[in-house]
Amino acid sequence: QLQVVESGGGLVQPGGSLRLSCAASGVPSGITLNYYTVAWFRQAPGKEREGVSCDSPGYGRTAYADSVKGRFTISRDNAKNTVYLQMNNLIPEDTAVYYCAIARIHSNGCLVARMYDYWGQGTQVTVSS
Repeated sequence: QLQVVESGGGLVQPGGSLRLSCAASGVPSGITLNYYTVAWFRQAPGKEREGVSCDSPGYGRTAYADSVKGRFTISRDNAKNTVYLQMNNLIPEDTAVYYCAIARIHSNGCLVARMYDYWGQGTQVTVSS
């Protein structure tokens, strides 16, 4: 059973940057986070949860929502069991609670929430002047 904890959210002005971190614990010995598909989702007030970015090593697949392409970058440090989301050129529409998610399966279409087994509690990102 993995535990997932996000950090790094906060208040930032439009055009600014933030880096979110997602620490996973409980990874079985002998494997690393690279065994799993990882993703970031977000949910703004009054809106449905949407996929932001995902990385599925089994398919060699990294995907981004159209709204964040060119601005956000997902990465991972498998030795630290940590996933990152670098967010640049933030806009007010990026305001949301951001969630980290981890799946035991791999998929070519990894921005689908139902495939994920483990979720963090979320971290708030607010973009405002």
